[in-house]
Amino acid sequence: MIKKEEVEKIAGLAYLKLSDEERETFTRQLGDILDYVEKLNELDTDGVVPTAYTVPMKNVLRDDKVGSSIPREEALDNAPDKKDGLFRVPSIIGE
Repeated sequence: MIKKEEVEKIAGLAYLKLSDEERETFTRQLGDILDYVEKLNELDTDGVVPTAYTVPMKNVLRDDKVGSSIPREEALDNAPDKKDGLFRVPSIIGE
């Protein structure tokens, strides 16, 4: 079973603020998930070949094609904030 403190730590790592109700809900839900995973660990997998993919992997990629683009100044014309020929965006990651 997972503890409320562990849920709070996980929430902190994800920069989430949980209400008391959310903390209770997530503690119960994560506990249910961990209980289910524990049941999976009890399965007898002797003789089962380990697999990472159930179907063959195949990259479906196209060749890159060089094309023309609009000039930098034109791309920046509608930018709300720009500096030294680059888009300027607000910081989203705290220190």
